[in-house]
Amino acid sequence: MRDTPASPSFWRSPLRGPWLTSVLGLVLLVGITALFVTGLVSYAAYNPGLAPVNDKTPDKGILGFYLFAWPTDPHWLYRLTQGVHVTLGIALIPVLLAKLWSVVPKLFALPPARSLTHALERVSLLLLVGGGLFEFVTGVMNVQLDYLFPGSFYPLHFYGAWVFFAAFVAHAVLKVPAAVRNVRRAREEGELVAPRPDPPTVSRRGALWFVGGGSLLLFGTTAGQSFDGPLRRTALLAPHGGADPGTGPNGFQINKTAAYAGIDRAETAEDAWRLVVVGRSGRTVRLSRIELSQLPLHSSALPIACVEGWSTSDQWWRGVRLRDLAALVGHDGDPPDVLVESLQRRGAFRHAALRANQVADPRSLLALYVNGEALSADHGYPARVIVPAAPGVLNTKWVARLTFGKV
Repeated sequence: MRDTPASPSFWRSPLRGPWLTSVLGLVLLVGITALFVTGLVSYAAYNPGLAPVNDKTPDKGILGFYLFAWPTDPHWLYRLTQGVHVTLGIALIPVLLAKLWSVVPKLFALPPARSLTHALERVSLLLLVGGGLFEFVTGVMNVQLDYLFPGSFYPLHFYGAWVFFAAFVAHAVLKVPAAVRNVRRAREEGELVAPRPDPPTVSRRGALWFVGGGSLLLFGTTAGQSFDGPLRRTALLAPHGGADPGTGPNGFQINKTAAYAGIDRAETAEDAWRLVVVGRSGRTVRLSRIELSQLPLHSSALPIACVEGWSTSDQWWRGVRLRDLAALVGHDGDPPDVLVESLQRRGAFRHAALRANQVADPRSLLALYVNGEALSADHGYPARVIVPAAPGVLNTKWVARLTFGKV
């Protein structure tokens, strides 16, 4: 009679055992905790407590307990936190797959539940494995700009993260003490050890080196998206946008082109486009691009950093300070929040809200120029917002209207 997956003798690998599983588990304990924290930080950076226009998870309830006003210092903050989140997540994929491979015999063990406690443990493992695969798969798809989700990425990834991490914490509480003991002792015993193993072709430490090499390879082909110089050319797995930005002052990465956003050149022409600025008591000012360029202009050196993990180096932006535009419509003291509306006709974040602290920062601009040249159409001509430490989607392009006040 042939062995079935439910039989321990079906699994013949000499590598499986508590030591290998425990080492992989401890690596994931540190890595996934860092992923969860940086993921929550990214969610806070979108300021979902500010206004429904930014909040893709309006029914989050107590899950939004930690949200805070996202700071503008240091100006590279989001570039760092989201770069770590995406690069670390991709680098951990070999470790996650190796960990699942190491415990796969448990998934076929019979009976499915030997007791109520065992049944609860199996359910938690289902949430852990299913949640982990869901988070990593949706994360990788989003990084590669493959929006093939049964809904919006934001709520799916956010709620999935909480389900997965709750199961992860419960599993860690139960298993970490045993994992530490297993790493310290050399003797291999237990249900993961094959009763009739095949001859070994590699040691367990060799298997760890193989997994580590895979992680290092993924790190090397991803991390460069957050750096300048030669490293950027090694980021083979990073998204590179939907179009070649070309060379020259506007030759840095983009995700959405003017054509994708449905921007009509006729409506951005100098004789047609007007910026509408609304403020206290409905006071309204309409400004052409020429009139904007005649206001006091200021420069800021700021990067663009996107949720997909890629970022640019600091670009030199020049334009009108947001707080100066607020003053034009009656907000002479501390400026309030602002709702930014774009000419963009498709895609998320056609409208975005910024907090008062972001508006007040002297580096926050309605930019007209970048690197000494007028914005290109793909970079937001005739005007775009640029705010220190803000996610790229909040640096709205093709701005048509600014409404200052409580959002």
